[in-house]
Amino acid sequence: MVEYRIDRRSGVATYLQIVQQTKQALRMGLLEPGDQLPTAREVVEATAINPNTVLKAYRELEREGLVEARRGLGTFVRATLGAASPADSPLRAELAEWARRARTAGLERDDVAALFTSVLEQHFKGDDHT
Repeated sequence: MVEYRIDRRSGVATYLQIVQQTKQALRMGLLEPGDQLPTAREVVEATAINPNTVLKAYRELEREGLVEARRGLGTFVRATLGAASPADSPLRAELAEWARRARTAGLERDDVAALFTSVLEQHFKGDDHT
């Protein structure tokens, strides 16, 4: 099951953080069709956010065809993202090693994220597959 982490300082709307983290879990193969998302109550208890925010995120995921709400049962994954599971990719090990070296070099998390994002932008210009 996915556990949402909300960063109130990120400038990204809370519901979008839930949407983005769910999509990341789908891409990484952590969530697969048939899996149940945490209930709104569980997310509220874990993150101290408004239940309507969770429901808004789940409605957005449903609108995109990634999940479906089943009355009285919960919200379930309908589709996955990505052709292959990057979690098993040798590239993951290389990226983990790179992140370790970046941390050893004294870079903060935000510095690493900014660096990685700039490289992504450079290599995936105009390639919006979100």
